[in-house]
Amino acid sequence: MTLRFSARTLLGAFAAGACLSVAAPAVAQLRVATWNISNYGGGRNADLTTAIFAEFNGRSMTPDVIIALEFLNQSAVNSFLSILNAASGPGTWAAAPFIDGPDTDGAFFYRVSKVGYLGTTIVGYGSTSTSNQPRNTYRYDLRPIGYTSNAASIGCYAVHMKAQGGTNSEGRRLIESQRIRDNAEGQNAVNLSGQTMAGTGLPVGYSFLVAGDLNVQSATESFYAELIGSQVNNTGRFFDPIKTPASWNNNSAYRFVHTQDPAGAGGMDDRHDQILLSASLINGSGLDYIGNPNIAYSTTTWNDPNHSYRAWGNDGTSFDSTLTTTGNAMVGPAIAQALINVCAGAGHLPVFLDLRVPAKAASVAAIEFGEVALNAPASADLPVFNAGDVALWTAGGISDLHYSFDASSGFGAPAGVFIDAAGGGSNLHSIVMDTSAPGPKSGTLAIISDDPDQPVRIVLLSGTVTSQPPSCSADWDHDGSITPSDIAGFVNDWLASITGQTLVADFDQDQAITPSDLALFINTWLNQLGGGC
Repeated sequence: MTLRFSARTLLGAFAAGACLSVAAPAVAQLRVATWNISNYGGGRNADLTTAIFAEFNGRSMTPDVIIALEFLNQSAVNSFLSILNAASGPGTWAAAPFIDGPDTDGAFFYRVSKVGYLGTTIVGYGSTSTSNQPRNTYRYDLRPIGYTSNAASIGCYAVHMKAQGGTNSEGRRLIESQRIRDNAEGQNAVNLSGQTMAGTGLPVGYSFLVAGDLNVQSATESFYAELIGSQVNNTGRFFDPIKTPASWNNNSAYRFVHTQDPAGAGGMDDRHDQILLSASLINGSGLDYIGNPNIAYSTTTWNDPNHSYRAWGNDGTSFDSTLTTTGNAMVGPAIAQALINVCAGAGHLPVFLDLRVPAKAASVAAIEFGEVALNAPASADLPVFNAGDVALWTAGGISDLHYSFDASSGFGAPAGVFIDAAGGGSNLHSIVMDTSAPGPKSGTLAIISDDPDQPVRIVLLSGTVTSQPPSCSADWDHDGSITPSDIAGFVNDWLASITGQTLVADFDQDQAITPSDLALFINTWLNQLGGGC
């Protein structure tokens, strides 16, 4: 049996398998929320505090990022920020600078212990023209704390698209969608004067999402298809993480994902508010959605175990009516009433989802084999582990580490792809050195992983092969003599190498565990039997 695998193939297989796993309970992951707070100029302190931070049956919204809509001015941002910090502690939250556009605007709030804010970009300029989008589109860039690379960064497109009705409402939404997708493909924004704004395209390697009030009634609308549809260039394509493309308007089958209107002006019958994700956030590796993007959201319960995505407050009992308060199974009466009050007569429920942060690869920096006799076995254990910060994110909020090896000439490592969860012990792997020729040996071992900050980690390898004849190579237990216990020990290690995918029993040094290793060892043992070491 030869232990040889395609690392690339298996890494893809593990990533695909991760997509099929059931979402874990939300514990110290990165929670991203979006909320159209309805013409917000400040105040509503008690209701906002309750809606965001209060707990019911162990559940609370308590996000790490809030992408908010319909803010009037910087004073409104300051007021909302003070509410967040009053509930969480001074300095816990920060906000992006407010940009005053042609209408109400987006606002971005983040928990500083979890997220680094990288900047704001205007990717679509709004105006009152019926041939243009009505409001600016902002992209807020963030990166989880503890990470440094583009591959660990997210561009968050905040949208409040043109409402249904009026002149060219569908066309105005389509314009905004086209600009968002173009930007996600790396294209620079163009301002109202026709000037290309250099450096405004989404940086290479970023993941991305769109969050906010899309004012969408059906997935067949052209502007929505522009976001989620397959095109010649799918770099900027978005995906619905709850796989629920439908005609949502006034359709009771989708009552668990409706977000408008909890205050009852129009009744709960629309999924206007959504979060859509890039392919890189649903591929089961690195920075990733906690949930199964291949399974549609439940049509029978709000508490879908396959998804962390929630329309906060909607337990499915409020179709075409005011949000249920008494008996609300998701949030209870107090939070439900606060959500209604925040709407100020007409409005939206918040939506959130959870993301795992990427794994971090760690190992020793070097392996020294020392002096080894000519043609004698030479192996050393390499510990590899997931060094994700469990103190900040906990193990459940960090993706598994997937990795493989590539050893330079003269050295060998196990084939295949390996996995390590955060917060556990290390995986031990047997690394071997070729001892068929005497002299000093040096090389490298590449650990190739889905750690975005260090996709290739290099371990230095060195040793010396002496010209001393291998008179004791059959002394497997290193007790100074050739005895039957050496055969027993080798057979045990040979069997373990087969099942454990290590090379510790690779006696013929061909980088594979085969019956020839067993035969060669027995012959060597017979030739050396009775000798001393």
